[in-house]
Amino acid sequence: MPDSTVTTVPAGWAFAAAAILGLLVAFAAVLDGLFSARTAGAGPSGMTRPLGETARLVRQRRRTTVAADTLLWRIGSSGLLFMALMIVTVVPLGQWTLFDLDVGVVWFNAMDVLAWAFVWLTGWGANSTHSLIGGYRFLAHGLAYELPLMFALVAPAVAASSLNVGAVAAAQADLWFVVWMPAAFLVYCTGVVAIAVWGPFTPALGSDIAGGVTTELSGVDRLVFQGGRYALLAAGAAFAVPMFLGGGNGPLLPGWAWVLVKTGALLAVFVRLRRRLPALRPDLFMEVGWVVLLPAVLVQDLLVAVVAVWRT
Repeated sequence: MPDSTVTTVPAGWAFAAAAILGLLVAFAAVLDGLFSARTAGAGPSGMTRPLGETARLVRQRRRTTVAADTLLWRIGSSGLLFMALMIVTVVPLGQWTLFDLDVGVVWFNAMDVLAWAFVWLTGWGANSTHSLIGGYRFLAHGLAYELPLMFALVAPAVAASSLNVGAVAAAQADLWFVVWMPAAFLVYCTGVVAIAVWGPFTPALGSDIAGGVTTELSGVDRLVFQGGRYALLAAGAAFAVPMFLGGGNGPLLPGWAWVLVKTGALLAVFVRLRRRLPALRPDLFMEVGWVVLLPAVLVQDLLVAVVAVWRT
């Protein structure tokens, strides 16, 4: 089993981790604005769109609905941002990490499952029909992506013989796991895009149901929810680096710089997918998830297990 070489830093560095996550969110929002503007033929002016949208939502008054469960509504709309912050606490930035958990891989799984509750609560708490339909659409997607996502993370853990994220990254000093675990990597990326309610997984926010779970969100609540989606994309991209992309391994640059470069590159791909892939109907994606993704990732896990046994 490879040794984890990461060093746990004092808890005060959590503010630095939150700041880095904030910069990645800003990067994703600007990139998304730029892609949107190019699609509409508006040129580079779209780079300032996130700033204008943020200022508009900060000034906007919160909408209230009849008999809304305000507490659960607020918990749901802010939950995605909380999830992202918790995920990055176990991601090593080069040789440093906030929490060097022996079960860091399981920690990610525990956090991503929370998306089920937070997105559904956002739809349910508003006491609005369209919002509730959006929440149930997300749950339908979740039934299809969650199990393949969990098994996708089994492959790197088996190869490294550890559930420690730092140990998994250290096991890729010679060869990145993405090279011989492509199915697990693709399924993992699909899961990250899904928990962020992004790209093909936006029927929960569909225009046919007036915006779905975001129908009644306005002002700061809407800003926090949208920021949480970008933050989940960023946290998912960051977690993929130690799991599949060699962690901080790379020439010339220090380990922390390689982690940021790889995270930014994968995040840009996630953002680009938003308008490149069609929306997936929950019932159709459920068939894809159970008939294609789950068997593919199970075969990947079996091959990795055989190689791991052969090596020992």
